[in-house]
Amino acid sequence: MIDLNADLGEGFGRWRLTDDEQLLSVVTSANVACGFHAGDAPTMRRVCELAAERGVRIGAQVSYRDLAGFGRRAMDVPPDELTAEVAYQIGALEVFARAAGTRVSYVKPHGALYNRVVHDKEQAEAVIGGVLLADKGLPVLGLPGSRLLELAEAAGLPAVPEAFADRAYTEEGTLVPRGQDGALVTDPEAVVARSVTLARTGVVASRSGTPLAIRARSLCVHGDTPGAVDLARRVRAGLEASGVRVEAFV
Repeated sequence: MIDLNADLGEGFGRWRLTDDEQLLSVVTSANVACGFHAGDAPTMRRVCELAAERGVRIGAQVSYRDLAGFGRRAMDVPPDELTAEVAYQIGALEVFARAAGTRVSYVKPHGALYNRVVHDKEQAEAVIGGVLLADKGLPVLGLPGSRLLELAEAAGLPAVPEAFADRAYTEEGTLVPRGQDGALVTDPEAVVARSVTLARTGVVASRSGTPLAIRARSLCVHGDTPGAVDLARRVRAGLEASGVRVEAFV
């Protein structure tokens, strides 16, 4: 059994980056942008309503305050400020989730913040502090072995390890930075094969071919990847054809 998640609501005003309606017919969990790297109030409301209609779990995808850089630029945010901003983003999304008859079910950092809290204890503590400020029972989605999940467990929050179907891994088990060659896995057949192997064996090959043990409860397919809807459908079909049940982790 594995959860299938995607980053959604990544538009702003008249611009839409993700095909939210189509992806919500495939995934079981939606990481919804909360306005700091993408997303605005109407988009957040619309995605929450669509997710609620389809029974898809809603996650708050929290980020550094970086609309211009899509949350993918390195930033140094004071811990107290980051804690407040994480709680603020969760709270904003919770309003629209509750209005749609559901709730925010988990939290996942985005972009530069996601990568930073793999190793940075101070920033990871700030994120966990923000989650606790918003809701002391929210699961936290993150990279296996990260400081973020370690601190989530220490704080009594459910820690949910995730893997990436369409991102390359370093030999250390972290994601290859997007600026480097080969960071994205673009061949659909390779993405599907990796997904099935991850779900069934907990193993994925690093960029150099080294096997990595990654026991993930959730699998991410990026919503802003070209052909994301077709790719997500193929991944889900491949998982189910191999005997893996695709189901939300909450």
